[in-house]
Amino acid sequence: MEIHQLRYFAAITDEGTFTAAAQRLHVSQSGISTQVAKLESELGQQLLDRSGRRIRLTPAGEAVLPLAKSALATLEAIQHTAAEFSTAVRGRVRLGMITGCSIPSFLDTVADLGRTHPGIELSLHEGHSDGLQAQVLSGSLDLALIGYAGDVAPGLEVGTVIDEPIAAVVPAGHPLDRAELRLADLHGTKILSLSPGTGIRAAYEDSCRRIGLEPRVDIDASSPAALLRLAERGAGAAVLSASSAQGAGLRTVHLADAATHARLGLITRRGQHSPAAQLLHSRLLAALRAGRRPEPGRARAPGHPGIPG
Repeated sequence: MEIHQLRYFAAITDEGTFTAAAQRLHVSQSGISTQVAKLESELGQQLLDRSGRRIRLTPAGEAVLPLAKSALATLEAIQHTAAEFSTAVRGRVRLGMITGCSIPSFLDTVADLGRTHPGIELSLHEGHSDGLQAQVLSGSLDLALIGYAGDVAPGLEVGTVIDEPIAAVVPAGHPLDRAELRLADLHGTKILSLSPGTGIRAAYEDSCRRIGLEPRVDIDASSPAALLRLAERGAGAAVLSASSAQGAGLRTVHLADAATHARLGLITRRGQHSPAAQLLHSRLLAALRAGRRPEPGRARAPGHPGIPG
């Protein structure tokens, strides 16, 4: 197995076709196809379903993809770390983050940058995800951590950290404390959600509209923590990412017909970036992926709060 094979595999899944992946990586389509076929042969598993117009992941491919992306992020971090010993990185980086973000690995990386690279001037800006996307596109921010649903704005590149379904969070013993719910079941109670412009709110609204249901929110807030505390006090059902529930007596209930996932990702503009921005991007991506939550049903990563918005 060679690292460029993993890079080709990841690019195909990002772009949806061999042709688009080859154009992005500036290699021939036949070359990328041959190398991915060699990877599949070595692993003894078909990773890609090539039967449709767009390439889809097989079950084996879905399992391998996050590991491949994690390996690529780790390699990039190693390369940047080694490069730091040969030349001091200087410059200014403007970083955006979701309002109220408290992810330990994100904050640790931001804090460490000032200690390891005093020549980098870092400014940090909070905001809703939609606004952060616009600021990165305009160039007022170099990169940002956002929550989103579906695709990011054209012209942006995203490194996905978490991709998970939305769920209803209710107190134990609540009438909606069941094994599973449908979105329509929420409309008999108060619905608590994040503010417009956040990824989780977009995932909830899009999921409703996909089944012909008009999305309704009775109380919105800018942070999941506020919604969880309101849910604890019986204010209603909080619609959050499936891994967000933290607190005594809270239950996370699967929403069976919520088709649109909530995602957390690090975005940049397409094109060249300063060495300082590239350094922070690679460090943040590696740290966030190393600290991401496990699959539902497995133990949670300590201190990881799920998708903030």
